[in-house]
Amino acid sequence: MEESPVSVNQTLLELNINRSTFYKWYRKYQEGGFDALANRYCPPKQFWNAIPPWEKKRVVEIALEHPEKSPRELAWYITDKRKYYISESSVYRILKSQDLVTSPLYTVITAQDKFPNPTKAPNELWQTDFTWFKVVHWGWYYLCSILDDYSRYILAWQLCTVMSAEEVRETIEAAIEFTGYRDPRVMHRPRLLSDNGPCYVSKALK
Repeated sequence: MEESPVSVNQTLLELNINRSTFYKWYRKYQEGGFDALANRYCPPKQFWNAIPPWEKKRVVEIALEHPEKSPRELAWYITDKRKYYISESSVYRILKSQDLVTSPLYTVITAQDKFPNPTKAPNELWQTDFTWFKVVHWGWYYLCSILDDYSRYILAWQLCTVMSAEEVRETIEAAIEFTGYRDPRVMHRPRLLSDNGPCYVSKALK
């Protein structure tokens, strides 16, 4: 800026820099040179949503009272019985730090980084699965969904009270109705990918 032959306003306009920003930088530069322009951001010492120590102690006490419960079950138990929410991952981290999470007695098989036969167009492969969750004072509910593998678009979904082949069939029918794939040619018929649960391998769905 000091070496610019044009005015301050014109130079800042060409550099697309706000006047107040420039003068703030210039003031720091005059006071301490280039070192004064360094980023001096200090991260907060405590996050606003950090779990307080007494709550962590309470989680450990509840886990010792119920050693048969998993971190997920403990999170549900605390939410239902103690009337405040804590996530499963938070419970797991707290118990892990206290060495209260035992190692599994099996070998973990990691998933592949990339699907061996990736789709190249919509409606080549559909994915389906149930997501289950509990609504307090209502009970268990199961969300059945059909997702297009290529576009990642949810073609159809249905909230159910049971996980059966009939619910899957109705959701698939809704996806067929949505896409218009009522009578496709065999070579262009979408494949259906599932986890081979009982409702997906039943004769009723075949």
